[in-house]
Amino acid sequence: MDLSSFKLDIDELINEFAEGESATLVDMKRVWLSRKFSYIYEARPSSNLVFFMQSLYAHSISYMPDTASLSHRLGGLYCLYCLYETQPFKPPFKIYLSLGDLKTLKDLAANANEKGIKVASALIKRMLDRKIFLFGFVDINESSARERVNDLADLQNARIQVAYNNTLFLLFLLNRLLANSRIEHFLHMDMGMELDLKGLSKISAEYAKAKKLAIEEASKVMDVQDIKHVSEDKTIIGDVVNKSADDWNAQKEVFYRKTGLNQHHTAEHQQDYNEDSGDDFNLELEQLLSQT
Repeated sequence: MDLSSFKLDIDELINEFAEGESATLVDMKRVWLSRKFSYIYEARPSSNLVFFMQSLYAHSISYMPDTASLSHRLGGLYCLYCLYETQPFKPPFKIYLSLGDLKTLKDLAANANEKGIKVASALIKRMLDRKIFLFGFVDINESSARERVNDLADLQNARIQVAYNNTLFLLFLLNRLLANSRIEHFLHMDMGMELDLKGLSKISAEYAKAKKLAIEEASKVMDVQDIKHVSEDKTIIGDVVNKSADDWNAQKEVFYRKTGLNQHHTAEHQQDYNEDSGDDFNLELEQLLSQT
């Protein structure tokens, strides 16, 4: 996907902003509106929208290191914010921010404060408070924007596919139950295995760690009391799903006690069932999953 024309538009926007050594968000909004820059989304591609948005974000972030003038760096920050706020997507695409990018933001806020430009740190704090960043460990100088976006897209697509497959699988089981199949055939199902709780717990723990590091870095240059709770939240999605799996197992035990069935009894019925119709069941299941 060739995004050179979009990046050129961003270059021209930030250069016009920096020509007069502008320094405020109001100045950026004036330039943005005069160029009718929100129309940049009218020419957006019909596919790979994650790559499209993260590429625009990454190009704006590339202006923020201290190798550029302060006006250009502030222009990159304001452009990043305006791109996020004016995007037509619902829900909006969050901004991927590595720990290296976060340090760049911290340095920019510090340099702006030294020059008496308080709006930069206030804007960064607002962006953190609204949780518009998606924190990660991969730094911009360690991976290209395309590789970063591809990793994000693959991860998101994998989660969607797992959820979709699990939904199909549960619907498939429900259909079998309604067809008067042996209910004990399904009672042995291990929800932990079905939902890949180990993988989900690992991902959620890594993201929680990244958020904590991000807040700690931001606290060095600004007041983060209003958003500190984000990193102090002790409940992560992996724990929530694990609890659901535990509840599932507990409900199965209650069912066993009330019905007089037990896991050993269920296993015996499962073996009998497999002898009668297991081949057909497995074939049907294999065909269903191969379609996803």
